[in-house]
Amino acid sequence: MTYFDFLISFIYGSAIESLNIFAEAAPYLLLGFAVAGLLKIFLPDEKIIQYLGSSAGRVRSVLNASVAGVPLPLCSCGVVPAALSLRRRGATKGATLSFLISTPETGVDSISITYALLDPIMTIFRPIATFITASAAGIADNLLEKDKPVPTSRQILDTSPTSSITEDVQNSCSCEDECCSIQDRETLHQKLGRGARYAYIDLVADISKWLIIGIILAGMITYIMPSEIVQAYLGGGVASMLIMLVIGIPLYICATASTPLAAAFIVAGVSPGAAFVFLLAGPATNAATITMVAKFLGTRTAMIYISVIAICSIIFGLLLDYIYFRMGIEATAIVGSASDLLPAEVKAISAAILACLIIYATYMRSYRKTCTDEV
Repeated sequence: MTYFDFLISFIYGSAIESLNIFAEAAPYLLLGFAVAGLLKIFLPDEKIIQYLGSSAGRVRSVLNASVAGVPLPLCSCGVVPAALSLRRRGATKGATLSFLISTPETGVDSISITYALLDPIMTIFRPIATFITASAAGIADNLLEKDKPVPTSRQILDTSPTSSITEDVQNSCSCEDECCSIQDRETLHQKLGRGARYAYIDLVADISKWLIIGIILAGMITYIMPSEIVQAYLGGGVASMLIMLVIGIPLYICATASTPLAAAFIVAGVSPGAAFVFLLAGPATNAATITMVAKFLGTRTAMIYISVIAICSIIFGLLLDYIYFRMGIEATAIVGSASDLLPAEVKAISAAILACLIIYATYMRSYRKTCTDEV
């Protein structure tokens, strides 16, 4: 094969993988935008600041965010819109980070499928490890901000690089009597319309560029390191955990979809600890999410995000292997695996809808900017 043939093959293969990842992520992204819109209209800024902001404390705000994220069924891409919405409305950076970790690592759907495909030990261990990992990352990030004041909702809006959300909130309500009374008189239909515009136009425009860049990177990585390579070099022990970690961090896979794959790994002879590293690190991170975290929360936060997940994944993997060993449980007794939970038609339709939303939101952002420049 010539260099030109390899290049063509790489571009084509990466493009196919990127499209597949986009289709896999699209339903959860649409759900994530919906959650962000609902948070916008039903969760006032005062409540966010009370429970997730600086007034809640650097530790308590993180614990609240970790608890809130555990049951939500959002993937690592889908959680980004909701998390950024919380951040820009007054949540501390640590609380935002813990929400970004706890939400995709587990959820009510992934907990149920963990019980179905794995065992009660893994089912209980998974949300506990998720909560501790998310809390550790969030607290570490908040404590490293000790010499800097935690920004208020207004300060975040003033310094945000994205203008549409800033304008949306500044033009909505800052608890002035007249503005609040207008929103109090809104019907449910009007509130849902306002939330939908915020979620599917403003937020989509804000993250679409970095989402696409991240998905392309994830597609390239997935093409270079297919899942067959993962399964070929996992004999157990710390070495397998490190391999799981290195491969799992940049790849896109949701918490629910990772569970049958982890079950297949264990059936093939992989230790439960190594499989758990994949369960913890794989859903929490991917190239797209890492890209957006670095862009919107900062490089230091992105480093904390990756480092804490890596360290906690290895620690919990070793601990889980020790638990199975001490209890004399044979993990290879797990049988079966699950097929995709969402039909291909749902993924394709969701991808088409998301692509249209990205194009429309980008156009509206450009149109608003042009009108502003002309004025």
